[in-house]
Amino acid sequence: MYASGELMRAMTETSPECIKVVARDGRLLQMNPAGLAMIGADSWQSVEHASTVELVAPEHRDMWRANHERVCAGETLLWEFDLVGLKGVRRNMETHASPLLLSDGTTAQLAFTRDVTERNRLRGTQQQLTVELEERVQGRTRELEAALRRLQESERSFELLVDSVTDYALYMLDPTGRVVSWNSGARRIKGYEAAEIIGKNFECFYSEQDRAAGVPATGLRTAAREGRLETEGWRYRKDGTRFWANVIIDAITTDGNLVGYAKITRDITERRAADTRLRQAQKMEAVGQFTGGAAHDFNNLLMAILGSLEILRKRLPNDPRLLSLLDNAVQGAKRGSTLTQRMLAFARRQELKHEAVDLAHLVNNMLELLERSLGPTINIETRFPHELVRVRTDANQLETALLNLAINSRDAMPHGGTITISVAEHSIAAGHATSLAPGAYACLTVADTGQGMDEATLARATEPFFTTKGIGKGTGLGLSMVDGLTAQSGGKLIIQSIAGRGTTMELWFPTTMKTERASERGSTAPHEGARPERPLCVLAVDDDSLVLANVAVMLEDLGHKVIAVGSGARAIEEIEAMPGIDLLITDHAMPVMTGLQLIEIIRARRPELPVILATGYAELPHGVSASIGRLSKPFTQRALAQVLAATVIN
Repeated sequence: MYASGELMRAMTETSPECIKVVARDGRLLQMNPAGLAMIGADSWQSVEHASTVELVAPEHRDMWRANHERVCAGETLLWEFDLVGLKGVRRNMETHASPLLLSDGTTAQLAFTRDVTERNRLRGTQQQLTVELEERVQGRTRELEAALRRLQESERSFELLVDSVTDYALYMLDPTGRVVSWNSGARRIKGYEAAEIIGKNFECFYSEQDRAAGVPATGLRTAAREGRLETEGWRYRKDGTRFWANVIIDAITTDGNLVGYAKITRDITERRAADTRLRQAQKMEAVGQFTGGAAHDFNNLLMAILGSLEILRKRLPNDPRLLSLLDNAVQGAKRGSTLTQRMLAFARRQELKHEAVDLAHLVNNMLELLERSLGPTINIETRFPHELVRVRTDANQLETALLNLAINSRDAMPHGGTITISVAEHSIAAGHATSLAPGAYACLTVADTGQGMDEATLARATEPFFTTKGIGKGTGLGLSMVDGLTAQSGGKLIIQSIAGRGTTMELWFPTTMKTERASERGSTAPHEGARPERPLCVLAVDDDSLVLANVAVMLEDLGHKVIAVGSGARAIEEIEAMPGIDLLITDHAMPVMTGLQLIEIIRARRPELPVILATGYAELPHGVSASIGRLSKPFTQRALAQVLAATVIN
């Protein structure tokens, strides 16, 4: 077995990283072969006692001198600077420096320096940051290996160097896995004092299941066979708490004989949690995009089904059996329409009618409906502030969301219980636990005394199509819809729940001016009973042939002449060829040319032409002209007639 000094000298000489000792006056006292190559020196004799600061880029020299002085005064520092070396090749370096007491009683800088030019170039994205963090782990591992191979100072100097690292657990194992050294980083991360752990087997850091499965011993065998092992997993501290660890084990051999292991452990619990949150966010974004697209296509199918059923009902004989079947089909299609609205709400693509909503007034108006819907075993309590609390959101969607939450609470209390609905105002500052943007908010809370949710269920509660209810008792889109509504209104849904202790749903909305008048509910649509004075020539545009045919039948049944085309380009051709067209009705989401783009082109040529835009979700940019009639898919013939009349009459 090598003496510790020989082992350190061997490791120092073979290290690929720069290890150097710099005197307090800046003279280079010692540098390993890798460092000489890094600064462009042919030999140690050519740079011995040279001024280290002359190798640093001019604009970084003052910073380097200041940090060097701090290290010599007793601090341990990590910093970056640009190196120009002897040949003027500029590179970005990262150095980890610790104070070193020399034999003459003076203090010098012991530094481990590596080239981080490429790493710094890759910074900027989350993926690049992850790569950088992994490179730092590898870099710190190389620093330890370099120290073990190359250090020419005394064993005490080596121990001081290792003990100065606090963010990594650095320690040695003998061939059987017993701990033989322990640094301050190991003490901080794992909680053991050196006297408590040295001599014990490192298996104590693993769970009982891992020990029973032989995981620690397997890791040592792998490191001995391959020379190195890097792995991740749960490890345990002295107090029994666990952390997610990145672990590197390097086998140390002498003349082919295993003499022990160098072990590095890093606590990466927070990074792992951040990675998990990022993957979840990316997954939900992808699901949202798919859901929004699927709902849009489903809306087109429902448009064709509902429209055709509506026309068919007018033309069927008055046979109760046939009409009953037809009504069943209509109800099924309407349930499908409700489902698509919830999908669009989750995808944040539903069309909302934002208005000033008095929360207390809205809840009070719903109490009778809630009591009938929830049954006699559910007690409803309300708690509202004395002052008026108004938010900007879609009142109809909020009523639906509130009813949905109340029914969920009822289902969680099969033997009865209490639902508390309350409103409170809050002023949110930067860094608030809700992660909301700073500003004034109102929180509408629905709390129950039901069964609650465990952590696994709570983590998936707002995922689309996830439900704990039985087959046929829920779509799994209720909470997704509420989440989408709050997000589109500039707020957030926060769920708090403990199994066996109930659930609290918090709907956060930005508040609006207290002087702003709340919109009147249930007002009659303008021109509801009005009809155009004469049959119109209508140009209908939709890339979906089923929807286009259905709209044409609806219009013809209303007595209008229809020109149906499947693209914006064809519509422009018809406008130019037929000056007698009275109205344009177009879908928005079309390939090559959207409905808004088509309207812009046609209005440049015929500004007086009335237009109606049909869309399945809120995909329109801000500032769309109020003179454009709007139809939300799927729409009925009655809705079409009302919008058509309002657009033409206006």
